[in-house]
Amino acid sequence: MRALLIFTLVGVGAQLVDGALGMAFGVTATTLLVLSGLGAAQASAAVHLAEVGTTLASGLSHWKFKNIDWTMVLKLGGPGAVGAFVGATVLSSLSTEKAAPLMAAILVAIGTYVLLRFSLRNPPVLRRGSTPHSAKFLSPLGLFGGFIDASGGGGWGPITTSTLLSRGKTAPRTVIGSVSASEFLVAAAASIGFIVGLREQFIHNLPVVAGLAIGGILVAPFAAWLVSRVNPALLGTAVGGMIVLLNSHRLVDFFGVTWPWSSAIYAGIVVTWASLMVYAVRVARKPQPVTDELTGDDSVGEATESELAVTPKAAR
Repeated sequence: MRALLIFTLVGVGAQLVDGALGMAFGVTATTLLVLSGLGAAQASAAVHLAEVGTTLASGLSHWKFKNIDWTMVLKLGGPGAVGAFVGATVLSSLSTEKAAPLMAAILVAIGTYVLLRFSLRNPPVLRRGSTPHSAKFLSPLGLFGGFIDASGGGGWGPITTSTLLSRGKTAPRTVIGSVSASEFLVAAAASIGFIVGLREQFIHNLPVVAGLAIGGILVAPFAAWLVSRVNPALLGTAVGGMIVLLNSHRLVDFFGVTWPWSSAIYAGIVVTWASLMVYAVRVARKPQPVTDELTGDDSVGEATESELAVTPKAAR
């Protein structure tokens, strides 16, 4: 019972981060499970089976708050499911830990770009309606993100959310909602792959799965509500900083950086992140032109970023 409660709390914390920022459930939960003694494949398997429930709840919650572009979900989630199944079967017999430092470096670079883009200038995220991203862009992104997510124990959100935000074509709340909804397909496919690859070992992880799922499902509606109330500039800055902070830890460990230099690195990241978030709040308070979807005319009126963040899509 005590173990179930601990894993439930892990699920609560991981889903709160994932639902609000569109990433990091797998990274957070898998890290804690590996520290508790589970193998990499077993931890990833437990997380993805739990995510079948948490992502379904999260997707429904984002749908309720009008944060989802279903065209993006299908173009991203379908290939993502294929990549996740392949990644799960590979991880069942092969470790991908050597690729972690390279992946962390790429994500730090993407996170830095997102952090600066959303904090230092107003990003072009006022577009609404059908997704401006083509299948030629979303399908490879989903395939790669799904493979890394399953084989590395997490990464769907950091890879897909950060990349889509860096393009600046879709509002952060829509990106996060669509990525969260498409993750259901990824989690389901990965779970099938792990069942095929791990067989009997998979059954022993059911208590872990139950705790993660219960905790994640409980807070999914609150996380979806939270993302619909945060202005895009602040939300984009928060996402970028989270990507940098989460992945810098892997690079510090890989290069063997020890105290006090490691602490100085983390402190520098946190201080810079906090400063940019303060600046993003100031930028978000300035009135911005609302772009007409059909004509591209930006003279139809003015609204703040925070107003756009909470206005339902159907009303625009």
